[in-house]
Amino acid sequence: MLPAGSALVIFAAASDASGVPLAATKHWTADNGNGTYSNPLFYGEFEDPDPIRVGNDYYLAGTTMHMNPAVEILHSKDLVNWQLVGYCMKRLDLGPAYRLEEGRNIYGQGIWAPCIRYHNGMFYVFCNVNGAGLQVFRSKSIHGPWEHNQLPGRHDLSVLFDDDLHKIFIISSAGTRGPGGTTTYPIEELAPDLRSFDTNAPKHQMVIPPGERMGEGHHLYKINGKYYDISAIPGGTVNQMIARADSIDGPWTVTPMVEGESLGVTVAAPDLARPNDRGLWLHQGGMCDTPSGQWWSIIMSDHGSAGRMVSLVPITWDKGFPLIGLPGNLRRAPNTWIKPDTGYTQEPEPTYVPDDNFNNGKMNPHWQWNHVPDDSKWSLTEKPGVLRLHSLPADSFWMARDSLCQRAPGPESIMTVELDTTGLVAGDHAGLALLSSPYAWIGVVKTAEGATLQMYDSPRMGRGFGRRGGEAPIPTNAPIVSPTPPPTHLWLRVHCNFDNDQAVFSWSADGKKFTPLGTPFTMTFQLITFQGVRPSLFNFNTGGHPGGYADFDNYTVVEPRARGIEREIPMGKTIMLTSGADGSYLAADAQSNILVNEAADSTSATARNIKFQVVDLGLGRVAFQAANGRFVSASADGVTLKDLAGQKPGVAESFQWINLMRGDTALMSLVNHRYLATKPGEPGPVTATAPGPTPARQGGVCFKWKTVD
Repeated sequence: MLPAGSALVIFAAASDASGVPLAATKHWTADNGNGTYSNPLFYGEFEDPDPIRVGNDYYLAGTTMHMNPAVEILHSKDLVNWQLVGYCMKRLDLGPAYRLEEGRNIYGQGIWAPCIRYHNGMFYVFCNVNGAGLQVFRSKSIHGPWEHNQLPGRHDLSVLFDDDLHKIFIISSAGTRGPGGTTTYPIEELAPDLRSFDTNAPKHQMVIPPGERMGEGHHLYKINGKYYDISAIPGGTVNQMIARADSIDGPWTVTPMVEGESLGVTVAAPDLARPNDRGLWLHQGGMCDTPSGQWWSIIMSDHGSAGRMVSLVPITWDKGFPLIGLPGNLRRAPNTWIKPDTGYTQEPEPTYVPDDNFNNGKMNPHWQWNHVPDDSKWSLTEKPGVLRLHSLPADSFWMARDSLCQRAPGPESIMTVELDTTGLVAGDHAGLALLSSPYAWIGVVKTAEGATLQMYDSPRMGRGFGRRGGEAPIPTNAPIVSPTPPPTHLWLRVHCNFDNDQAVFSWSADGKKFTPLGTPFTMTFQLITFQGVRPSLFNFNTGGHPGGYADFDNYTVVEPRARGIEREIPMGKTIMLTSGADGSYLAADAQSNILVNEAADSTSATARNIKFQVVDLGLGRVAFQAANGRFVSASADGVTLKDLAGQKPGVAESFQWINLMRGDTALMSLVNHRYLATKPGEPGPVTATAPGPTPARQGGVCFKWKTVD
């Protein structure tokens, strides 16, 4: 076990008026600063999460696909605030396709779905590369160096060190249909040195009953003598299941671990969502415990063109199964909740601070290369203080080597970079791109006649394009060319809004006044790169040979909504609450002493009965006091107005203020962990039985608020 951390750490950092460190106001952090957190953990892509606890430390491994370095590992003390530890592999170089050579690529392939484990003083990470094999990494330190060996490939695997049986089991998702509608997943044994499969071991298998489905992203555990396998149904809008058995050979019992939980995330871009939007459900993630005995899951869901993101959700044990959710509302998850009890306290701290001025000869470790770079063609020292990219031959940005990428933070982000094109030669294309399919970029194109500023929006490539040697030409569109010749020193910018999936490219001659170029680019999530859009710095030459160089400096990322109005709870203020579904008011019916919703145009919605004072109960929890002095109180019989006779609000009067982004708030009753809800279009009594918000925010659970005199 690693040494335990101290119980309390105090960071000396500049703070805003609310006491939140300034870095957490500029870049997304899940920590609300009041003892609660709000999902997603990172408002940027993090795929296939697998968490573990080692003593008082938590580690999280995630997919990197075709990006380099490969296999990202984060560290946390409280499960909410995470920091990058490093990567398992500096370069994922397994042939020409991994280097964008011979017209080939590994978009949508590469290394994914890691399984991280700790056993007998050693960290292990197991991660498959389709078509190449299972990569096994090991290190005595989470910081590396990592020793590496390869085994025959196993898809979406998980490994269990079973100390009771002195065996190492590995399960993978190569399920086969069996008699009577059963599905079987192989469970094999690894040799003790993890350098081969134990071919002499008995054959094991997990057989799940007819009608049950799972198999994507296995997470295998042994807890209190029982075996558990977490696995999602393949797809996007799907549930995650959990199977339990007394023996590794079964029989296995299967039940949903989380069911139909979208956390309000839509299938379409939020601005385009329809009332019947099913949402993108939580699925595929692992779990771990805390020293205090709590259990938590870190689990993935799709987030449209920004990519797949992860959420931290509590686990409740019920009838021997660890189910996501809280008592009274199992298999659903709160978007805002109390931080885990890990025995450790810290201030909010963003995981990803993407800015980079390229000083001191070091690069921000959050950068990743698109495929394996040619390390001889980029430099931070040829001209100190800038990133110099020497161009290599490529027909298009899609096949350009040494393209340097980061995540695009949501829900909105503005990426700007300073570019010096003095070193470009004919055929060079240098600038700022969004890597996806389709992709788009803004940049300077140098020809024998001079330089032009262009914006390019590509056609979409088919899945697998280029994997068989690039026998088909890369499709092209005509670029948009600026009528203004670009200066040799300029600024390029892309503004991404993931509420409408639109990105606007622009440029500036002075870094202050920016001029858009081209039409807005429509961002998408697709299964070609299998990632969300990635801002990228690039320089390639279309002349069939290496060209000149481009100097990049002062890459900055502004996140306008890193800490939006959803973070604000109007403690001590008098507010009005209106339904996001139909604009109706929450109102106090003083005659019946119940909480009702009244139509926005109702003549009975007087200024008095729609006002509520917000009472601070701590930990982001509030009570609502009506103008007549009574408090909103939830019970199994409904939501009433209760005279507390001078007593403090209790559990029935306590509501968790839930941050849903986009200006929406939900109110969870602590009685049953369900939500206040109106019936859209039907004024009447308010209930506290809704399991959660609908993705399109039209179910009556989501409210807007404003302060009143």
